[in-house]
Amino acid sequence: MVDVDEQGRPEPPLTADETGTVLGFLDYQRATLAWKCAGLDAAGLSVTVGPSAMSLGGLLKHLAHVEESWFSRWLHGRDRQPPWNAVDWTADPDWAWHSAAQDTPEQLLELWQDTVARSRALVAQALAEGGLDQPARRTWPDGRAPSLRWILLHMIEEYARHNGHADLLRESVDGSTGE
Repeated sequence: MVDVDEQGRPEPPLTADETGTVLGFLDYQRATLAWKCAGLDAAGLSVTVGPSAMSLGGLLKHLAHVEESWFSRWLHGRDRQPPWNAVDWTADPDWAWHSAAQDTPEQLLELWQDTVARSRALVAQALAEGGLDQPARRTWPDGRAPSLRWILLHMIEEYARHNGHADLLRESVDGSTGE
């Protein structure tokens, strides 16, 4: 049984093996982003703070891209999937961030949720095939490849860092605070 907190986030398990613990913390961080974006319209998802162009909508799209990149491209060696395959990343490396302003809240949430669902399936497949020590199929220029463990921990770090941004952005939208 999964414990859920007052915001609807699944609590990471207190007693689980390494895989269960790591996946529990990643799902908690994903749920934190969902909480910070919940109930906002297009204007709310587009709010920025100070000189930064970062928005909650941009965070949703960026993290969908990061999920796709690490779990599909790096871990499984697949080509970019839509919409990422139609972007000229060299000409516009921040496309995910600023293009979010043209998307509806429903489009942003669907993109992120669908990508997370695919990521979960890709992780389950990788775990069944080789466990946490399994190397990614893509490598760095020097030939080294991160393990699935490294990718999962990196994703926790990525979400946790951006959830700090989401806290500030959500507070600037409607004063909502928490964690």
